Amino acid sequence: MTRFDVRMGLTRRELLQGVAAAGLTASVPGLARAGSSDIKRILTNSHWGAFEATVKGGRITDVTPFSADPVPSPMVYNFPELVHDRTRVAQPMVREGWLKSRERSNGMERGREPFVPVDWDTALGLVADEQQRVRELYGAEGIFAGSYGWGSAGRLHYASILTNRFFAKGGGYVDSVGNYSYGAGMMLLPHVLGSNQAIGGPVTSWSVIEAHTNLVVLFGGAAFKNGQISWGGTGAHTTEPAMRAARAAGVEFIAVNPVQEEDARAIDAEWLRIRPNTDTALMLALAQELVATGRADEAFLDRYTVGWPQVRAYLAGANDGVPKTPEWAAAITEIDAGRIRALAGQMADSRTMIMTSWSLQRADHGEQTWWATILLASVLGQIGLPGGGFGFSYTSTNGIGSPVTRHAIPVAARGRNPLRRSIPVARIADMLLSPGETFQFNGEDRTYPEIHYVHWAGGNPFHHHQDLARLTRAWAVPDTIVVHEPWWTPTARRADIVLPATTTLERNDIGASHRDRWLIAMKQVIDPVGQARNDFDIYADLAERQGFRSEFTEDRDEMGWLRHLWEKGRERLALDDVALPDFDTFWEAGAVELPVGDAGYVFLADYRGDPEGFSLRTPSGRIELFSETIAGFGYDCCPGHPAWLEPRAWLGARDGAQLHLISSHPKWRLHSQMDNAPLAKAAKINGREPIMINPEDAAARGIAAGDIVEVFNERGRMLAGANVTDHVRPGVVVVYEGAWVDHDRDLGFDRHGNPNMVIEDQGTSRLGQGCAAQTCLVSLRRFGTDAPAVTIYDPPAIVG
Repeated sequence: MTRFDVRMGLTRRELLQGVAAAGLTASVPGLARAGSSDIKRILTNSHWGAFEATVKGGRITDVTPFSADPVPSPMVYNFPELVHDRTRVAQPMVREGWLKSRERSNGMERGREPFVPVDWDTALGLVADEQQRVRELYGAEGIFAGSYGWGSAGRLHYASILTNRFFAKGGGYVDSVGNYSYGAGMMLLPHVLGSNQAIGGPVTSWSVIEAHTNLVVLFGGAAFKNGQISWGGTGAHTTEPAMRAARAAGVEFIAVNPVQEEDARAIDAEWLRIRPNTDTALMLALAQELVATGRADEAFLDRYTVGWPQVRAYLAGANDGVPKTPEWAAAITEIDAGRIRALAGQMADSRTMIMTSWSLQRADHGEQTWWATILLASVLGQIGLPGGGFGFSYTSTNGIGSPVTRHAIPVAARGRNPLRRSIPVARIADMLLSPGETFQFNGEDRTYPEIHYVHWAGGNPFHHHQDLARLTRAWAVPDTIVVHEPWWTPTARRADIVLPATTTLERNDIGASHRDRWLIAMKQVIDPVGQARNDFDIYADLAERQGFRSEFTEDRDEMGWLRHLWEKGRERLALDDVALPDFDTFWEAGAVELPVGDAGYVFLADYRGDPEGFSLRTPSGRIELFSETIAGFGYDCCPGHPAWLEPRAWLGARDGAQLHLISSHPKWRLHSQMDNAPLAKAAKINGREPIMINPEDAAARGIAAGDIVEVFNERGRMLAGANVTDHVRPGVVVVYEGAWVDHDRDLGFDRHGNPNMVIEDQGTSRLGQGCAAQTCLVSLRRFGTDAPAVTIYDPPAIVG
C-alpha cells in the first residue's frame, strides 16, 4: 500500500481517487447524483469546518464545504464514511466480566474481555445503581468525572460540560483542571501577565502584522495543519490565508524548529534546525546579546516590567558563573553562534513579532520557553506596538489573530461542583495509582483522592495521555468505568459500560466559536445510527433515575435549550449594538455572519499607552520577568525567572544511539478523532503511523522508506512506517500523535504507532504539572519479521 499525500484544498472526488490509489480497502459510498428526488442537502458545522451534507436514503453520501470558507479542510470529506463506519457502537454494551462480578471484576481485563449487548433501560439502571453505590460508600470523592477531550462542535452538546453539569447537580465529583494542549503555559501566564489572553486572544491581528511587521520569528515552526480546527465550529479558516498574505506583503519568516514543515516552506521561512527542548537557551542568548550590544530597551524594561535587574544578572552569569552568550547557546542548540548574533541584530533592527507554539511548553520545564518568550519580547521593547510583541497561539489553532469579535453564544452552565476538588488534567494516572499521596501544584499542596468510579464522555485518554502501559495499570484500579462514545475507540474498549453516543450529524446544535464570525444552525442531518443517543438525553434519564432530572434539564429539551442559548446570546450582543435575528429566523436561514470586529487590534497597546490606567492583574501590575510569587513556591524545577534548566532527556545528554522523538499534531485528524476515517488511513505506511526520519539516521540503521520499524525505550515499544526525509534534522524522529493504540499485551508492543507508548508520564514542573510529551528519547530499528496485522479498526468481540 502506498501513502496518499493529504493537502488542503482537495475536492472530495480527488480525495476518494487518492484513497483508492493508496490501496485503501474501506467502503466508499458513491457520490450523489444531482436531480435525484430523495436527495436532501443540509448545512451543519464541525471542528474542521462547516459543510453541506448530501443525504440520500438516510445515509450521507457527499459533503460540500461551506461557501464562505476560503480554505476548507479536507477532513470534512471524511464524514460520509466516518458516520457509517463499522467501528460505530451499535447499542449499549457491558464488559462480560463486570456484568458477572460488578465492582469485584478484574480491571486488568478491560480491553481484553468481550462485551455483552444490553438494552438502554438495563444499561441506565446499571450506571445509576453504580453511581449511587459509590456515593453511599465513598462520597463524591470516589467519583472522577473530570472528563477531558475535544468532544464535538456545538454550544449545547459539548460532552465534558454536560458531564460536569450532571455530576455537579448530582452531588459533586472530582474534577480536572487545565488541558493537555497548553496546561503548563496557562498556569504560568497569570503570574507573569495577569491573564491567559496571550493564549486565547484577542492578540495582535494578522492585518496589523501584514501592515507593520518586518520579521516573524516562529519558535516551534509554522503549521497550516493546526489551523484546520476551532473549538465550537469553524465557518471560515483564516490562518493559512493570513500567513500567506503577510508573506506576500513582504513579511520575513524564520522558523526555529527541528522539523522543516511544508507550511513553513510555503511562506519561504528560513529554517533554523534547533535541537529539541533547547529554545529557552536560544532565547536567553538572544536577550543577552541585545544587552551586550546595547540594543536592550532599558526604558521599556524599567517602566513596564519588574524583575529585570535579577534577570539581567542571571543572563550575565552572576548567579552561576555562566554568561548566556551565543557561544554558550550554540553548544546547547547546535545553532551557530554567529547566526544567533545575527538573529539578535535582525530582531532589534526590525519590527519583530515572536510567535511561540503550544508544543514548546509541552516539555520538561516547558514553562520556561513561554516565560523566555516574554523576556525576549520585553528586551526588544516592542510589546504593545503595531506588529511587535509576542503571542502563543497563532500557528496552533484556527482564528487566532482574526479581527476581534465580541459575540457570545453561551454554553450550558457546568454548574457549581459542591466538592470543589480537582487534579491537574495530565496527572490522572498518578491519581489512580497513588491515592492519598500529596503532590504540589501551582503553589498548593494537594492530595490525590481514592477513585472508585470514572465517567468519561467526549474524549480518549488512551490517546492523549503519556506512557500508555502505565495508564493501563492505572485504569485497572477503579471499580467501574463508564464511557459515552460513538466509535469503538481504545478508551471505549477499556470501559465496563459503553453508552453509544450520537455524532454532530445526528442531533441539533448551534455552531459557534469566539474566534469565528459565523454562527451556524447545526440541523440534524440523519437519524441516530444504531441505538445511539445524545449525551444530553442520556444524562437527563440518569438524572431522572436519581431524582434530579428537572435540576439537570431546567425543564428544557434539546430545542428548548438551543432557543435559550440563542436568546442569551442575543441579549449579550445587543449590549454591543449587534442585532441577531430571532431563533426561528436564524434556524431557517442556516447561518448568520457577524460584523467584522477590530481588525487593527494590538495586544497590550492599552497597557503600553497607560500602564497605570491599564495595569495588569499581576501583584505588581506590570509584566513580571521575576515573580516573587513563583520564587516563593521554592520549586527548583521552576525558579522565579526564566532560566535554562537541562531537560531530563535530550540530545545533549543522550546515549549516542538514541533519537529525540517529537509527537506533533497530525494534519489528517484532530488528535485521535478521525483516525478511523479514510484520510488518516490513506496516510499510513503499510498500515502503520508514519515516522519521519533523517536519511543519515535511516542509513545508520539499515532502514529504507516504507520499512516497518520498531520504536522503543524502557517504557514501551511500537511499530511505525518509515518516511525517510531530509525535512527533519539528524537525531530527531517525528510521529504524529493520535493513532488509535493497538496494544498487544502478549507481544508487548503497539502494532499501530501511537507515540504515547514510549513517552514518559511526567509533569512539566510542580508549577504547571502539564503534559511534557515533547521530552522523549527512543531507539529505532528495522522490524525484521512479518509484522502482526493492525486490528484496532475491528470491533471487539461481542457475545450473548
